[in-house]
Amino acid sequence: MATDAPPPPPGGTDTTPVQPTTTAFVEVQESAEFGELRRAHRSFAFPLTIGFIAWYLLYVLLSNYAGGFMGTKVFGNINVALVLGLGQFLTTFLIAWFYSRHAAEKLDPKAEAIKSRMEGDA
Repeated sequence: MATDAPPPPPGGTDTTPVQPTTTAFVEVQESAEFGELRRAHRSFAFPLTIGFIAWYLLYVLLSNYAGGFMGTKVFGNINVALVLGLGQFLTTFLIAWFYSRHAAEKLDPKAEAIKSRMEGDA
């Protein structure tokens, strides 16, 4: 039977990192450092999520109940509905880009510190 896994190292020594215990995970989860990591994530993700959902619902409601406004020509055959619809795509990409920057600057260093300490203690 063929497998994609590499053969074990010679001499029978296992090079895989030791997994932390359940107790270690619980201790880290209850630590102030992990709480700070969660707060940093939530303080960024929740407001942006709420803002984007509100923006999306505004677009849907305007499409359903303000047909005259949404059909207003901006220039040529481009109307308000098309501009706002394309704005939805732009907003999605901007939020993803902002989150990527936020995660790289604030979340990843904290998460890496917690991870390396847990792998070192195990």
